[in-house]
Amino acid sequence: MSIFLNNADLSYLQFVYNATESPSEEVYDYIVVGGGTAGCPLATTLSANNSVLLLERGGVAFNNPNVLREENSIANLLQADDIDSPAQAFTSEDGILNARGRVLGGTSMINFGFYSRADEDFYNESGIEWNMSIVRSAYEWVEEAIVTKTNQINSWQTSVKKALLQSGIRPDNGLTLDHLQGTKISGSTYDRTGRRHGAVELLNKAEKNNLRVVVHATVERVIFASDTSLGLSAIGVIFRDTNGNSHVARIREKGEIILSAGALGSPQLLLMSGVGPRSYLSSLNIPIVYDQPFIGQFMSDNPRNQITITPPFPLDDIGVRVAGITKSFYIEAVSGMAPFFSPVSPILFPDPSPPLNLTVLSIVEKVSRPLSTGSLRLASPTNASLTPIVRFNYFNNTIDLSQCANAMRAIGKMLSTPVMEQYMSMDQRGQRYFKFVGRALPQNQFDDEAMGEFCRRTLTTFYHYHGGCLAQKVVDSHLKVIGINALRVVDGSTFVVSPGTNPQATLMMFGR
Repeated sequence: MSIFLNNADLSYLQFVYNATESPSEEVYDYIVVGGGTAGCPLATTLSANNSVLLLERGGVAFNNPNVLREENSIANLLQADDIDSPAQAFTSEDGILNARGRVLGGTSMINFGFYSRADEDFYNESGIEWNMSIVRSAYEWVEEAIVTKTNQINSWQTSVKKALLQSGIRPDNGLTLDHLQGTKISGSTYDRTGRRHGAVELLNKAEKNNLRVVVHATVERVIFASDTSLGLSAIGVIFRDTNGNSHVARIREKGEIILSAGALGSPQLLLMSGVGPRSYLSSLNIPIVYDQPFIGQFMSDNPRNQITITPPFPLDDIGVRVAGITKSFYIEAVSGMAPFFSPVSPILFPDPSPPLNLTVLSIVEKVSRPLSTGSLRLASPTNASLTPIVRFNYFNNTIDLSQCANAMRAIGKMLSTPVMEQYMSMDQRGQRYFKFVGRALPQNQFDDEAMGEFCRRTLTTFYHYHGGCLAQKVVDSHLKVIGINALRVVDGSTFVVSPGTNPQATLMMFGR
């Protein structure tokens, strides 16, 4: 039976349960921890011939307008908290506000929808063994279900596309999902009506009698057993429901536990389960199951810097569809309505005071392959609901800072193109200027020190953090945790670099 609501197939709701409905013990062929961007397609694929339990710590957002509507994508992040919002807010030790998914569908339900496949270097450098024929068919499997492709883009996206080309980021690659140097229009997980179709809808392809999806289930520990002939093996997990009750799920012989809890969640769970650096685990009195020095290491996040303006005319453009691609940085156009709160609002407006909503137009850049890395540690050795403490060490490597400066110079060239003149305001003397929200670019963009200072002061995140369980360090080329049987990691924590302009396409392909 198919269930449709607002243009979306919600058939998957037939096999979604709250953790409070789970028995105290159960057995499956496969247990997938994390119902996110990779976990949903992974569980669906496994369900074709196996019994599968998919455990997700968040809830279901099938009727949440902030999650589902493109016009609310900025509000979705602005309203992130550390309690129960679909986007869970956290701040890295670098002082940068960030967010992670806490909802069935993961970060594919809280992002800006831009869909673009990985670059060729990603596969070559990943340490993961790929069958490129299967990679292509997996992308297509995702795309036929949830990706919209159209040449019809709004005025800001059109202007930025022209500015990219006029400033030299060529050729014009038109509409393509592939990662190609130059300028392109790509796909989106938002459809033409502005309705999101995230990884959660890939569950509709599952064999429903073989898959049980459990939400509000916080996995606290992987259970291990040791055998003299087989060695150390994962045999189950312990998860807790919202009432505080514990549940045990085990795997059958020849089954597997697969961690797809993300770049923060997967290393966190391994550390809490006693798999990690011996000295660190001992300092927290966590019983050591397996000494693995690289778990939680090589954490990386792609720096984001941008300029933002308000246009001199009404504009209700929203969305992200255009990208400029170079070897060392990527540029994207972002637009939407952003609320700005003013101290005078209570004076001017009755209670409750409405926020002032402004159209903001941004040109953002992403350093493609940051060399700076950091690490992750536990906020608590026993409480899995607490986001781990992470430091990314942005711009610790000066090459990253230099690439940011070059990207911002490219944006400066874009602002000087003829197509951008329409977005300039005019002062009383007839002088034209951009009305910036936040910092403007330095006047002398050839001044390396000034550009570096701009990059440091305007630093934020692209939300594309990765690492913590790197391939060839923590997992092998088939994603099996080195030294432990029946345990794999399938998510962005295994990535050495973030794939292409935006990772969600690759993560969904990865799960498939």
